[in-house]
Amino acid sequence: MIKKIKTLLAKIPLPIFQNPAPVVAILPLEGVIGSDSRFSTALNLAGLEEKIAQAFDVYNVKAVALAVNSPGGSPVQSELIMRHIQKLSAEKKVPVYAFAEDVAASGGYLISLAAEEIYAHEASIIGSIGVISAGFGFNRAIEKIGVDRRVYAAGDNKSILDPFQPAKEKDIKLLKELQKEIHEFFKNLVKESRGDRLKGTQKVMFSGQFWAGNEAMKLGLVDGVGDLRSVMKEKLGDKTKFKRIKEEKGLIKSLLGMNSAKSKISDEILSTLESRAIWGQFGL
Repeated sequence: MIKKIKTLLAKIPLPIFQNPAPVVAILPLEGVIGSDSRFSTALNLAGLEEKIAQAFDVYNVKAVALAVNSPGGSPVQSELIMRHIQKLSAEKKVPVYAFAEDVAASGGYLISLAAEEIYAHEASIIGSIGVISAGFGFNRAIEKIGVDRRVYAAGDNKSILDPFQPAKEKDIKLLKELQKEIHEFFKNLVKESRGDRLKGTQKVMFSGQFWAGNEAMKLGLVDGVGDLRSVMKEKLGDKTKFKRIKEEKGLIKSLLGMNSAKSKISDEILSTLESRAIWGQFGL
């Protein structure tokens, strides 16, 4: 009797289990890149590590799609995120594709280098492969209101770029040397990832300039123009399903204050202004 039952069960078609639809895990990467102490909603490895792991652990996942919408920020956090995604991709043998939304510039583009292929919308902003440092000088302001700036330091360069003192040529030289090193680091990552796909001259591509999708494709910074769902269905078939990885906002996190606004309003205002300034470089 048991043998007959097994024979009958073996004849029953189970298409759902035999040929499940391929799944693409969508990992949203949106915002300025940096530490949480600097920006209230920043992209950094500590905050993304769990979500990245979830993307690669989705049932029947055939690809991870990075939905990138970032004007950049910390080069360190950008590379840490990129390398971690590449590491899991190799371990899980799951390919990664990046899709630029409004902007994938500077560190946002660097994160995209984790992917085997990068795609953009025609109106996406791509590039800005460079290094920038910006600030304000308050030395004339404190003179006007009669405030003395008193700095005591051990070490000749400990107080360089003090915004309450006039800019010094020596300080500017040191900053530019540092920026040059970081720029070389960024350029080498792009060349390592894109290789022979790069078509533009280094002088143009690494000038800090940025382009819309079609021009970025001509330069070889992206592999094509198209939206996430259309491109992935072309690769995996029309039956492809999509699973968007969302941040968990449970009761425990709320009770611990992990979803609440910062207690210091002044810090929140400054981080918001700085974040807006970074987005504002690209008219966003």
